[in-house]
Amino acid sequence: MKIKKEIITQLVNHAKKETPLEACGYLGVKDGVIATLYALTNVDKSSEHFSFDPKEQFAAVKAARVSGMGTCAVYHSHPISPARPSEEDIKLAYDPSMIYVIVSLANNKEEVKAFAIKNSEVKEIILEIQ
Repeated sequence: MKIKKEIITQLVNHAKKETPLEACGYLGVKDGVIATLYALTNVDKSSEHFSFDPKEQFAAVKAARVSGMGTCAVYHSHPISPARPSEEDIKLAYDPSMIYVIVSLANNKEEVKAFAIKNSEVKEIILEIQ
């Protein structure tokens, strides 16, 4: 999956801003490239899980459509754990058409990885930074 370099920067910045809580949101795709970040509020206010604000979620999907984009990915951060789906992430991955992007800030390292999750099976998706 192709992603603009500035989106990687925005993902990391959002994760840092929300630490110690998990940051979350959607990523928008156009012409096969992730080109827009839609930062949402983690209404759970938790460092271990997240839930979107439904009004913000609807607004983000609508904004993507108006811009001629699709929402291709859900992202969230792991402030103190690795960039891999947790058991809860796998259990709650309801939409197999979505990519799940995780931003880790564990051990003072910034890492962004993407995954396809279908029927509880996890497959890493390589992010090609442009």
